[in-house]
Amino acid sequence: MAQSTTKSFSIVPARNEDDRFAAEDLRQDLAQRQVAVTATGGVRVVLLRATSPEGERTLREEQLTFDAPMHDEGYVLVSRPHEIAVIGESPAGVFYGVQTLKQLIDGPDPRTNRVGPAKFWTGTIRDWPAMRYRGVHDDLSRGPFPTVAFQKHQIQVLASYKVNLYSPYFEHTLQYRGQLFTAPPGSSLSESDAKELVTFASRYHVMIVPEQEAFGHLHHVLKYDEFTDLAETPHGTVLAPGQPGTQQLIYKWFSQIAADFPSPFLHIGADETFDLGKGRTKQEVDKRGLGPVYADFLTQIHTTLAPLHRRLLFWGDIAESDKAAIPGLPKDMIAIPWIYWHKDSYDNDILPFKEADIETWVAPGDANWRVVYPIAKTALDNIQGFVEAGQRLGSTGELTTVWNDDGEGLFNQDWFGVLFGAAAGWQPGRSDPQAYQKAFGVCFFNDPSGRVDEAQRELMEAQSLINPSNDNFWLDPWSDGAQTMLQRVRPRLHEGRLHAERALELLLEVEQDSPGIRERDALKGMELGARRLDFIGMKDELAGEMIDAYSQAYKLQSDPARRTEVRELLYSISSMNGRCQDLRDGYSMIRNLYREVWLSENRPYWLDNVLVRYDLRIQLWQQRGEKINDLIEGWQRRKGLPEPKAAGLPTPPAG
Repeated sequence: MAQSTTKSFSIVPARNEDDRFAAEDLRQDLAQRQVAVTATGGVRVVLLRATSPEGERTLREEQLTFDAPMHDEGYVLVSRPHEIAVIGESPAGVFYGVQTLKQLIDGPDPRTNRVGPAKFWTGTIRDWPAMRYRGVHDDLSRGPFPTVAFQKHQIQVLASYKVNLYSPYFEHTLQYRGQLFTAPPGSSLSESDAKELVTFASRYHVMIVPEQEAFGHLHHVLKYDEFTDLAETPHGTVLAPGQPGTQQLIYKWFSQIAADFPSPFLHIGADETFDLGKGRTKQEVDKRGLGPVYADFLTQIHTTLAPLHRRLLFWGDIAESDKAAIPGLPKDMIAIPWIYWHKDSYDNDILPFKEADIETWVAPGDANWRVVYPIAKTALDNIQGFVEAGQRLGSTGELTTVWNDDGEGLFNQDWFGVLFGAAAGWQPGRSDPQAYQKAFGVCFFNDPSGRVDEAQRELMEAQSLINPSNDNFWLDPWSDGAQTMLQRVRPRLHEGRLHAERALELLLEVEQDSPGIRERDALKGMELGARRLDFIGMKDELAGEMIDAYSQAYKLQSDPARRTEVRELLYSISSMNGRCQDLRDGYSMIRNLYREVWLSENRPYWLDNVLVRYDLRIQLWQQRGEKINDLIEGWQRRKGLPEPKAAGLPTPPAG
């Protein structure tokens, strides 16, 4: 391929509504990137159907044809110095050809924010997907719940990377007629919301397939006494197979889903049914085994939902618990084995279903759960290996999963991982993470400078040196047992913080001097990740310094010649420049940024459940600072300093 330059593009009006929508999508993208689009002149862009006279002529000139795998979503893109043709046999094919064309056009420098000449690549592309279904599974039941506007943005962006399935995850956050009280006010999807999203997504060739848990993960329904008789254990997490009313409840849910989300599928979940066999079904499980009881319930659900004429998707947990039960499952169900970590081979997670003639999709993970920023090294490796195995063994879909286990996850931090999943599902074979990393910043953020990509690499390096878990972010470094762990990790903190701070500087530079940058909310999400990572390192470093400083002051407090030294040691703990105040200020600053990023995508509900943790930590370090101030005042009045434990500090570990 070669590059050409043009002052403008002119998009020839398409002949049907679907292609006109694709043309408008292209026009809006170019305008956002300050690329001139004129009525005539410049490089002509034409969207064609393969059966049209102009489409047939262009294909003959290029000696190209549409093979069978290309019919549904494939396209041909012919880019010449004075004309670009996007040819498809279907509306989706034309749309996906347009998405590729966007990536072939480099607009003006985004730091100028001025309309200017554009460069574009010339050549011929013949392309189609490796997997029929390419999706993102988004957890909407563990805290953050997006606004409809943000869900539309998700769909629009995902579609631009050829994702064709969006699967929101529901335990109790979908509003059901006659059961509205279980859905949290302000944090659930209404019927009107659902219909609005389905209509919007269809224009972008995205199918919405919600997952409603129909077996486990149902505590937030079963905690209500109306459902007491349906629970395996009192107010537990699992529906009890065999209980009168269980199948009626399931049919009620999924008949509404079928009406509101007209896709060929219903996703019944059925993963992690840990309570099964611990309550009402204990005798049955003890007699027959966990696997057969589990498989029988899935078969019952299949029978119950048969009148809805949809194929059932379910998580492939049974491959771990009892492979022997798999052949008894209905053959028209689709199993989705999920693995979120590295394996040398994923074949054994897929083969039990393949050998039973059950279709599979594969579900890798974004590695975003319970961490301050998704662990990209884990996600890239897992997605790359699992999707390749799925393609090789005949899986027809891939579903990259996003989970918010502790209620703190923010989707604007997840784009790097989920878009690699999109690439892996479209491309045949094993996708290359390095090539993806080089393209991410310019494609997603419109940042040709490479600074966003460098920041992402720096964040990955920081995560290899600083434990990025949310538990670590909230950990009180003066708590019992923390010191042994901190002594072990402290040698790595300085280097880890340097990587996090380098990432932060790069991101702030891009935000400040690139008015043409895109996805600024996602850029804020990366900034939040860098600040939280750096703060973990700072918190653990400063905690150690305070413990050491007080220990020294305590030992030297009676030496008149060292009085100034003791005072400064104490002031280093609490004063205008004290470490207690640094940690208070750090939590306070990050609290405000977290709130900003949350509200850029989510509804307010549940936010206070996270912010209260910031408030408690701010209060903790404020109170500790005040306590040290009281000790300093007493010491200055010639009172003795108490032992570290009485002052609220741990004793430094030996050595």
